[in-house]
Formats: sequence, C-alpha cells, structure tokens
Amino acid sequence: MSTLPATEAPSPAPGPTVVVRTVPLDTTDPLLSHLPADHRPDDLLSWVRRGEGIVGWGTALSFESRGPDRFAAAETWWREVARHAVVRDDVGRPGTGLVCFGSFPFAADSAEPARLVVPSTIVGRRDGQTWLTTVSLDPQLTLLETPSVASDPEPPGDVAFSDGDVSPADYAHAVAEAVGRIAAGEVDKVVLARDLVATASGPIDPRWLLRRLAERYENTWVFAVAGLVGATPELLVRRDQGLITSRVLAGTIRRTGDDAKDLALAASLARSSKDLEEHEYAVRSVAEALAPHCSSMNVPEAPFVLHLPNVMHLATDVAAVSADDASSLTLAASLHPSAAVGGTPTARAVELIGELEHMDRGRYAGPVGWMDAQGDGAWGIALRSGALDPADPSQITLYAGCGIVAGSDPESEVAESIAKLIPMRDALASE
Repeated sequence: MSTLPATEAPSPAPGPTVVVRTVPLDTTDPLLSHLPADHRPDDLLSWVRRGEGIVGWGTALSFESRGPDRFAAAETWWREVARHAVVRDDVGRPGTGLVCFGSFPFAADSAEPARLVVPSTIVGRRDGQTWLTTVSLDPQLTLLETPSVASDPEPPGDVAFSDGDVSPADYAHAVAEAVGRIAAGEVDKVVLARDLVATASGPIDPRWLLRRLAERYENTWVFAVAGLVGATPELLVRRDQGLITSRVLAGTIRRTGDDAKDLALAASLARSSKDLEEHEYAVRSVAEALAPHCSSMNVPEAPFVLHLPNVMHLATDVAAVSADDASSLTLAASLHPSAAVGGTPTARAVELIGELEHMDRGRYAGPVGWMDAQGDGAWGIALRSGALDPADPSQITLYAGCGIVAGSDPESEVAESIAKLIPMRDALASE
C-alpha cells in the first residue's frame, strides 16, 4: 500500500501495470446480492441506487494519503495507474473498464487517511445493462466465471447504543456556542456533528447494512468503502461524458409518519426563512466552486422538497457542462467542504468545527464514491453513515450533523440529529 507524506503531493512515478477485462453479464440478480460472504468487512465496496451502480470486492491495488494535499496525491496516483493499465472493455460505458472506489476524510488534519481501492472484481449495472470487470496485476489474467449470488447475511444480533465523543448534552452546548458565534458575526452558518457508538452481540456484516439501507432508502446512494458504510441522499458531484451534476441538500425537518401532517410540514419547510437561508448558502458554495470548470450552468431559482422515510430536505439539482478535463475527483475536491457540511464562510466555519465539535469526524461528511479511467464518476457526501471498527467486528460508530444558523435552537438540533441517525440505527436491527 502506498502512503504519502502528510503535506506533499507526489511527483509522477511509474504506476503499476494492471490488466483489466470487462464483459457483459446476462443476469438480473440484485447487485448487492453478489457481494461475497467470505471477505473482510473492509474489503467490500458499493455505490448503488435503485438497483443500479457498481459493487466490488477484493483488492488489486490500494492507496492512502493524508493532509491538505490528499486529493491531489490521490489524483496523481490514479492517473499513473490508468496510464499504465492494459484494458479490454467490451461494454464501454462510464463505470466499466478500470475503476476505483474512494473515500476521503472531512478534515485535512484527520487521523483517518484518504483511501482509493481498485477491486479485483466489479459487477455493475446501468440502464438495465450488467457487466463484470476483473482486475489483476498478472498479465496472464483469465476471466473469472460469472459471480454467483452470495449467501444471505446474518443480522448483527442485539445492539446496544452508547454515547460517542459527543453526547446529546455536549452537542446542545456546542450548538448554543455556535449560535452565539453566529450572532457575533464570526460566521453565517456552521455544520456541527455528533457520534453514537453501536455494539452488537455478534459481528456486523456490512452486507446486512447495505441491503437494509437499499430496501428502505431507495432515493439514496448506498455506499461502502474501506469499512465506511452508509446511504447518502446528497450527490456532491457526478461527471458523465461532459455533463456535471450536483444535488445540494440543506434545510431539514423530521417526518411524523402521518401523510397529511408531513405534507403540511413539507410546505412549512419550503417557506421557512431559516431553512431557505441555510439552503441558499449551500447552493451558492457549489455553484461558485463548479463555475471555473464549466461553460454553462443551470441553478434552479427555488429548491424542491426531497421526501425520505425519516426526514425531508430542501434540495436543489445543479447541472452544468464541463469546460475542461477536470476529473470527477478534481471536481469533488473543489467542492469540499461545501456549505452543506462545513458552513459559510467555509474557512472560518471549518475552524469553528475544530473548536466546538471535540471529535475527529474521520471520513464522515467527506467525499465518497468512484471514478473510472476517463475521470467520469460519482462522489457523494458520506452522510447517514457509520465507520466499522477494524479492531472490533461487533462495533460501528454512527455519525449525524446539522446546519446551525442564526435562530437555531439547541434542543431542536439535537432532535434533528437523532432523526438523521435513524437510517443507520434501523439498518442494524434484526427485524
């Protein structure tokens, strides 16, 4: 595994030669059903929404980087790998051929490294077409047989929850302090997160979590990279043959389960000056970051309300046309951290997060997704997620965060964080 100095981007160096083969697959089995049972939890990879996307397992190549240059280091490594790859692709679509999965820590000073993983086996599906990709360092690679449907995962057993580094009381105090800083004019918005530790009576199989999340949250991208598992509703950026898109979420209200009441709540969310202000900050930060790479851009004047099973969000879909060869990872780096997960002004908001949050977010709220050799790919924000403990297979740390603006109420923000933890808490349940 390659590891770079914390503050230096690498000089280009000869990359390893990988042999890549992609062929069509004649199967309609769910993508997640192919993830094998006999691999380590951190060896399973996923980016799936509404039955389409890619899953992978095994590790042909991997890479880690740290520090403020973690994105540039990863980009340089990937370009070298792609430049030396020998690829035979009989499908020829975004997501076929050579592909890496990746996840990046939120903060430059995080103890968690950024990770890129090139799986040895990938199964993908787009517009109903399915394919198999195999990757090897062996030039005599022979194509693997069509992967079978794996055995069903076992539930994790009884799960107990305990406070992480930031308890609900700690979180309420941090929100109150943030509101005071906002009133003093230090920032307009800051996003604060908290954690929750879940301990099961048996090993936690990420395949169980992924299937549960995919079944219950079909509007989200269900992901797994190096032990980080979740279902994000927020697409940071997608680059697809010259078209760039981004889904911005900011402004949230909890659902009641009563359809009539939820419709009324959705209407109130769409009129809420506090939530509209928070959303405007997030949309503006995305549009400004993408602008240097785009020849044209469409930013809707007003958001729509995205309905998820547990919460509703104000949402805006930004679309643009690429003006340069910036990869999806380069675009993700230019967007991170957006106002949706950092705040406004971003630099000061991120400093304030470091002062008030009292935990290392790790890869929570950082970019997570995939990229192919042409730079096309999709990167979400790692929300509604948990990090499996590599030293204890029965433990996972869950994360949730809320945007704090003038007028935010500490108790209401604690309640919102509880609502945002529901997807991962429910995914851990046996029933």
